[in-house]
Amino acid sequence: MKISDIVALGLWPESKKTTTKKGIAQLEDLGYNLFYIGKNADLYTCPGDEPKVLLVRSDRCSVFDIPLNLEINGKGIYQTAISNNGAKFAKDRGIRTAILSETVDQSLDIAPRCQLMELCKPLEANIDGEVVQFEFIFRNYLTGSLYEATQNGKDPYGLNLPSDLKEWHKFETPLFTPTTKGVKDIPLNSNKVREVFPEIISSLENLFKEFTKFALENGIVVVDTKLEVFVDANGDWLLGDEILTPESSRFIARENFDTQNYISMDKQILRNFAKKDNWKEKAKGLKAGEKLDVVVPDSIKNEILKGYSTIQDSLIK
Repeated sequence: MKISDIVALGLWPESKKTTTKKGIAQLEDLGYNLFYIGKNADLYTCPGDEPKVLLVRSDRCSVFDIPLNLEINGKGIYQTAISNNGAKFAKDRGIRTAILSETVDQSLDIAPRCQLMELCKPLEANIDGEVVQFEFIFRNYLTGSLYEATQNGKDPYGLNLPSDLKEWHKFETPLFTPTTKGVKDIPLNSNKVREVFPEIISSLENLFKEFTKFALENGIVVVDTKLEVFVDANGDWLLGDEILTPESSRFIARENFDTQNYISMDKQILRNFAKKDNWKEKAKGLKAGEKLDVVVPDSIKNEILKGYSTIQDSLIK
């Protein structure tokens, strides 16, 4: 299937810039053709007529949506394994995902970075007179942007939370805090979105609860997660993108959490370094297509890899 076929099916936005560059020779020789270069992964069309794509994770890094010249060797392999595990966890609980059980030839050097994925459209609905796409976020703890909002007397999701709640307050039932998906994620009223998609939200809430329990039993505290819902060619919903991974969730080692050391086992380590090194300010002068040149100590890279390695060892059973 060609990219023009994918666009014609309405499965790829025409506004999203594709590439004519050649991809990995091993894959191109087998009929997979590179068509999109992302910040952290690349997409290939697949041989044949089925509406699917091949995602290949790189070792490239980005933070705060800033493209970087930074690679951390091995990160993409860890991410792919954890992503496959998250998809399996969802499938075992009756929730379909866009990640296919079919795989590329496992003898290929690139195979540990590859996922074959069903092409599908983002879920859309009319909320307050505007058609939007969604990010469905579930939270176990009061922290981050929601904590800041409550401290400032704001209620972005219509949750009516008490203003005297302390940071890292644990909710008895996970909070559902949906946002729009776009250049800027805009909070949406939780009850309004739940009314539009009651069955989907209930299923995802149960998935989040079960995953939280499973992770805790294996030494990891799940702070929150973001789930993205898509619609297949038959109009049925399924999960896509990152599913229960450190790219879409905040994981903290239980031993650290219990001592109030709230460092996430993911890119948070890199984000913290980026704040100290003022990357946001430095990135303001970047032109389209440019990457920010950064120097990151091996100690930081190794700490990030250790987090991914621990997540993989803990969650993949």
